[in-house]
Amino acid sequence: MSDYDYDFFVIGGGSGGVRAARLAASMGKKVGVAEEFRYGGTCVIRGCVPKKLFVYASQFIEHFEDAHGYGWSVGETRFDWKELVANKDKEITRLEAAYRKGLSNAGAEIFDSRAELVDDHRIRIVSSGKTVTAEKILLATGGRPDDSHAINGGELAITSNEAFHLERLPKSILIAGGGYIAVEFANIFHGLGVETTLIYRGREILKNFDMDMRRTLHATMEEKGIRILCGEVIDRITRSADERLDVITSGDRNLKVDEVMLALGRTPNTDGLGLEAAGVATDGKGAIVVDEYMRTNVDHIFAVGDVTDRVQLTPVAIHESMCVIETLFRDNPTRPDHDTIATAVFSQPEIGTVGLTEDEATEKLGEVEIYRAVFRPMKHTLSGRQEKMVMKLVVDGQNRKVIGAHILGPDAGEMAQLLAIPIKAGCSKEDFDRTMAVHPTAAEELVTMYSPTYRIKDGVRVD
Repeated sequence: MSDYDYDFFVIGGGSGGVRAARLAASMGKKVGVAEEFRYGGTCVIRGCVPKKLFVYASQFIEHFEDAHGYGWSVGETRFDWKELVANKDKEITRLEAAYRKGLSNAGAEIFDSRAELVDDHRIRIVSSGKTVTAEKILLATGGRPDDSHAINGGELAITSNEAFHLERLPKSILIAGGGYIAVEFANIFHGLGVETTLIYRGREILKNFDMDMRRTLHATMEEKGIRILCGEVIDRITRSADERLDVITSGDRNLKVDEVMLALGRTPNTDGLGLEAAGVATDGKGAIVVDEYMRTNVDHIFAVGDVTDRVQLTPVAIHESMCVIETLFRDNPTRPDHDTIATAVFSQPEIGTVGLTEDEATEKLGEVEIYRAVFRPMKHTLSGRQEKMVMKLVVDGQNRKVIGAHILGPDAGEMAQLLAIPIKAGCSKEDFDRTMAVHPTAAEELVTMYSPTYRIKDGVRVD
């Protein structure tokens, strides 16, 4: 019999923590899991799931416009923000219940409470003050919107957390940031009829994405009516007598808006977790330091997901948790593979990407081939919409492997997920070329770009 109350205790009920707790409990381990807010974590409760629902909602205005080209006459339309929020909340409640049911059915003990480390084997359940012991511990507390950016008047702004629960839809909004959260919300609010401005300190939005995707999306967003201010930051926010917000920027602009949203990165949730008491090391940002097996410097304490500040994606946290279970309970030490991770930006149009960008490949390799197609997708031909689709393959000029794929356009995220398989498997451009196309589809371009658009050798482009 174990000397501990639990074989395995998980602090954090997000996607990673829930997966690990459920798997361990299903193996017959005595498992406890504690979450201070709601089960499902950032992704399910106030992240990718509700955001995608909002993306769907914001797209309907374009669907209504496009319908005319296909013979449909759409009558008067009306949007109800409160109804969207209420329906979103119902779905989130359903999903949280499913997470709880999965844990309960597996036999895990659920604590609706914050939990903190007392030492390397003891955990305090804050709501009751009770202290329990665990042989092995997993920290999966995720992250939160970064509030470390000292903006004068920043307390008047909201983050993505509050954006999901606004009492009313603002008439105008200024969004600070240039990452995927800022870009996605800019498209969401604009699609819902909000006058939207995006302000970003960088020279171009979506740092670390392929430049073709960044520039084309930027141009398309501006054509839709979204104002984008690059190379600027917010200097000061004040509330005026009419309850609106006055914003002064580093470019000496004076903007008057109903809401300001800060999307300036995320911070690991490690404050007050008791890491010092347990001897768990963190880095300069407060992220938990782990090795390739997700083990901290304390041998029996592991950490996964955003709290480690490595790859901030829900599927990564889930995969890391599954690797921890293999390592701890199946005598099969397993390292998560963080190479060639597909991802998507649910902008309008959306971006799907996997592998190296053109710039990364150029810096890393001596010879690169770029296959690129720009066209108006078939679904836009009758609607009259002028948006272009961009498809791009990055190929190693020496071994002919496809090492990157980047798509801007309808269903780009779906295509990126499937492209991740052949790219992960190391398929060559010849493998793509001998694959039959599905016609008529946009994706057929991926297997019919037979000649490179240009080559790059030793950093020099050759057309």
